[in-house]
Amino acid sequence: MQHRISAGVIVEHDGRLLLVRHVKPGAYDFWVAPGGGVKGTESLEEAAAREAREETGLEVQVGRLLYVEEFFNPECRHVKFWFAARFMGGQLNWSHPDTVAEHITQAAWHEPGALSGLTVFPSFLTTRYASDREEGFQQPVRLPLREMTFW
Repeated sequence: MQHRISAGVIVEHDGRLLLVRHVKPGAYDFWVAPGGGVKGTESLEEAAAREAREETGLEVQVGRLLYVEEFFNPECRHVKFWFAARFMGGQLNWSHPDTVAEHITQAAWHEPGALSGLTVFPSFLTTRYASDREEGFQQPVRLPLREMTFW
């Protein structure tokens, strides 16, 4: 089994969350916060900012670590580090070649209350993020290992 280190960002702006949509007809259709694999010697924070730029066209300032997520499929075990990030500028654009190859078809800002009708990853965005934010994230939250639904 392979192992993969990933980093992503939770970006809130004007009360909305930044998400990207992955659509592979006949296989999956879900929304996820921007993020992906760490390349070479880049830091987790650098990877998170790069992934946000590639997947959404936006520049973000990466802040503190919020969550550590572990998940797996039959081929790979993932550890993903989710950081808070601040929107710094840019226009939504999901045309980067790596983004197209990952079946990302859209990037958008979503009202948290409108997520209930969508398939959203990581699941903590619809279950515990609001309460964790209200409590102030005293320390990073380590989430339990989960099996991936799509890959």
